Amino acid sequence: MKITYIHHSSFLVEMDQAAFLFDYFEGQLPEILDKPLVIFSSHRHGDHFSPVIFELADQAEQVLYVLSDDIWRKRAPQELRRRILFMGPDEEASINLPPAVHVRTMKSTDEGVAFLVECGGKRIYHAGDLNNWVWSGEPEADNLRMSEHYRLELEKMKGNHVDVAFVPLDPRQEGDFYRGMDGFMRTVGADVVFPMHFWGDFTVTDKLKQLECSADYRGRVMEIHRCGEEFVI
Repeated sequence: MKITYIHHSSFLVEMDQAAFLFDYFEGQLPEILDKPLVIFSSHRHGDHFSPVIFELADQAEQVLYVLSDDIWRKRAPQELRRRILFMGPDEEASINLPPAVHVRTMKSTDEGVAFLVECGGKRIYHAGDLNNWVWSGEPEADNLRMSEHYRLELEKMKGNHVDVAFVPLDPRQEGDFYRGMDGFMRTVGADVVFPMHFWGDFTVTDKLKQLECSADYRGRVMEIHRCGEEFVI
């Protein structure tokens, strides 16, 4: 499995049978010509979705779209509607390309959904904006409610083996930046996890690894140094 970090929360995952592009809105993409491509958009925010994805309709052997249902259908070109699957929270769907791809969604703690994707015996998790969005200065009751909502969504995935995960690690949360990643790794876990949504601050992974709470999983947290960086898993 080859993984390319595109930009912000966007990753390209290339498997033997298919490729998956998550939350693309800008950045340089590798060529994908000889296998089906499924493009996922977790929600309508401009740093996770752009209509530019529809310009990729002929960039691979076959291109399909799985979009959160908070994205307005009228933003998709009419001629591509038959290739688009809109999904809301807590739904499941199977796509027979081949290969068979199974998609499950969780409800984001912000907008849209998170994706749990199974293909070829591998399970990939992309959180979108599903995160423990605790903010300094917000009312304690609001932060506690956020943490509880996040915990409940993670509990839905507990017991599923995840091979590769993409999870927010947002430095704007200051001292609480690690909470979403820490919660995910302790409740669900993954063989490897890629930080995302870090707004160009590539030092955020090292900051996480310096925290005592990360001792049990820090070796599974991948360090990203630049856009376009490739990893073979």
